[in-house]
Amino acid sequence: MGFLLPIIFGAFLLFTATPPSLSQLPPTIMAPAPAPTPPSELCNGIFLSYRFKLGRKIPPNDTTDQPYRFESVLTVLNNGREELKEWRVFVGFRHREILISATDALIVNGTELPAPVGNGTIFGGYPVSDLKTAIQTAGDLKQMRARIELVGTQFMVTPPAIPMPSNISLVNDGWLCPEPTPATPLSKREITTCCERDPSIKVNTTITDKFLPRQPGDLTIMYDVIRAYDQNYLVEVTMENHNPLGRLDHWELSFDWKRDEFIQKMQGAYPKIVDATKCIFGPQSKIYTGLDFADVLTCERRPIIVDLPPTKAEDPALGKIPSCCRNGTILPRIMDPSKSASVFTMQVSKMPPDFNRSALFPPQNWRIKGTLNPDYSCGPPVRVSPTFYPDPSGMPTNKSSFASWQIVCNITHAKTEIPKCCVSFSAFFNDSIIPCNTCACGCVSETRRTCSAESPPLLIPPDALLLPFENRTSLTVAWNALKHKTVPNPMPCGDNCGVSINWHMASDYRGGWTVRITIFNWGGIDFPDWFLAVQMKKPAIRGFEKAYSFNASLLSVDGGVNNTIFMEGLPGLEYLVAERDDLDPKKKLRVPGKQQSVIQFTKKLTPGINVAERDGFPAKVIFNGEECMLPDVLPIASGGRRNGFVTVLSCIAIFVAAFIL
Repeated sequence: MGFLLPIIFGAFLLFTATPPSLSQLPPTIMAPAPAPTPPSELCNGIFLSYRFKLGRKIPPNDTTDQPYRFESVLTVLNNGREELKEWRVFVGFRHREILISATDALIVNGTELPAPVGNGTIFGGYPVSDLKTAIQTAGDLKQMRARIELVGTQFMVTPPAIPMPSNISLVNDGWLCPEPTPATPLSKREITTCCERDPSIKVNTTITDKFLPRQPGDLTIMYDVIRAYDQNYLVEVTMENHNPLGRLDHWELSFDWKRDEFIQKMQGAYPKIVDATKCIFGPQSKIYTGLDFADVLTCERRPIIVDLPPTKAEDPALGKIPSCCRNGTILPRIMDPSKSASVFTMQVSKMPPDFNRSALFPPQNWRIKGTLNPDYSCGPPVRVSPTFYPDPSGMPTNKSSFASWQIVCNITHAKTEIPKCCVSFSAFFNDSIIPCNTCACGCVSETRRTCSAESPPLLIPPDALLLPFENRTSLTVAWNALKHKTVPNPMPCGDNCGVSINWHMASDYRGGWTVRITIFNWGGIDFPDWFLAVQMKKPAIRGFEKAYSFNASLLSVDGGVNNTIFMEGLPGLEYLVAERDDLDPKKKLRVPGKQQSVIQFTKKLTPGINVAERDGFPAKVIFNGEECMLPDVLPIASGGRRNGFVTVLSCIAIFVAAFIL
C-alpha cells in the first residue's frame, strides 16, 4: 500500500492542475436588456395616449350588426413648460360608438351621455380643466395629468380585432400634433402622440397669465358671480348676440348642475317649471333642514330658464334687471343694440363639500334655443378674467365680479337639421307658382300615410298662396288639369313650415328689374321686430337700389363685399302677426299674417345680367336667423323662354302698386 500513496497523490495533483474544458464551465449570465423608455418620457410637450383595455360581446346576438362593450383610457399629460388651460382633446371614434360614461371629462359641445360619437368627439376636463407643468408642481402627476376612463358600445369589431380610433389630437389653439403611432411595434392596444407648440406662435412661459382670453362667437354667455357666501352665491347671466343674422325669439336656456345645486331665487327670468320636489326627497333636505322649500324655485338637475314678459320689467321682486323682460327676444346689433342682450340673476344654493366662499362651479352642458331661430351649439364654461361693472354707489370706479366664466355658442349648419321656413318662386312670365318643397320643414309619420313625402310639389295658381295647404287641394287639382300636368295619388305632402316667403319676379326691363317679396306667418306666434335677409350672387347684389315698404340696406356678412340685403319692417310695420281666423265666419278659413314689399334693382352696374335665369333669384333666404329652404326649380316662360321685357306702362303700373301696398 505504501507504494500506492505517491501514485494517488500525483494523480490528484494532475487532476486539480488541469483546467476544465468549455463544456464543463457554468453558463454565462447575461445582463438584462434595459427597459425601453416610455413614450411619455420622450415627449416635451403635451403627451396623449388612447389605450384599449378590454371588450366583450353584449346582447342582442346579431351577426349583421353585433354590439360590443369597450373600455379604454384616454391620458393627457403636460410635459411642457407652460400650463395647459382648458384642455380639449379630439378622439376619432369610427365604429359607430355610443359613449356611456367618461370620468373627469365632458363632451365639449354639451351633449349628454349616453351619446353617439361615431364621427369623433372632443373631450374637455371637468371638474379640473387645467393641467399644470412639472416645473410648477415639482413633478406632481396629479396636477399634470388627466386620466379619462371611457366605457361605451361599438359595433361589428369582433375580437381579436381591436376598435381603435383613427386619430387623437389636442385641439387647443396653437398646438400641432403629429399622426399617432403605436406605443410599441408589438402593441395594437395603444396609440400615442406628442403635441408641441406651433413655432410660429410666441408663447409667454413666465406663468403669469391666470385666465384664458375671451373668445368670439355668434352668441356668448357670461356667468359672473357677483356675491359669494359659504352656502350660496349670486350670479348674473348675460347672453349677448354678436351675429348680424342671428337672433332668438322666446329663448329657452338650459344647463346641468353637477354638484346638487338648486336655484333659490331669480330676477329677470324664471324657471319654465317651478318645482322643489327633488330637493325635498333628495340630499338637499337633509342639509337645509331649516329652509322652507316652498320658496325654492327649482331643484331640477337640468332646469329650463325662460325670459319674463315686459309687464314684469319694473316688478321689484322679479324684474328691475337691465336688459331683461322682453319675452325672450334677442336681436342683432344692426337692428337695435339695446335689445341685443338679455340678463338675469340667480341665487344658487350649494351642497357639501362646497360650503366655502371660494368653491364656485358653473353648470355644464349649456343649450339655448328659440322659436323659428337657428340652432346653436355651446361649448363648456371657460374661466376668464373677472367682469367689471360700474360701481352701484355712483363712484367713478369699476367693481369686478368674484369669478367669471364664458360660454361660447355658435350657429350650427348640420345637414340633418330640418328647416323652419321655406321659399316659393314665381315670375311675371309664368302664371304658375312653384311652391315650397314637399316636407320642406319635415313630415310626421301620421301625415305620410295620407300623402307622399317623396313626390315633388305640384304647381299652384297665384290665389292659392293665401290659403292654408289643407284648403288648396281643389284649386291645385284643377290648376294642374288645366296645365295638363299629372296629379299623383297620393298627392304630395305640404311644406309644414310656420313661415313661408314668396319671391316673385315682377318685372325685367331695359334699365332694371323688380321683385315683390311676401312673408306669410302660418304659425300661432307673432313675430315682433322681424327681419329678412336675402343673399344673392354678386352681379345681382350690385344692382340693389331700395325697397318700398321695408327698411332695407346692404350688409356685409363674413367680411368682404356687401352680399346681403337686410330688411325689416318700417315703423308701425315691424310686427308680423300670427295666423288668424277669417273675418268672415262663413268661410271658416285661417288667414296668415302677411308683410309685403317691392324691391328695385338697376342694371347700370350689372351689364349682361340675366335676371330671368338664376341671377334674379336668391341664393339664400334667412328669416329671423333661420335659413329657409329654396325650391329645386325656377319658373320657365311658355315655350321654355324666361325672357320678355315688360312695357314702360307695365313698369309704371308696378311702381304705382308698390307705393300703395
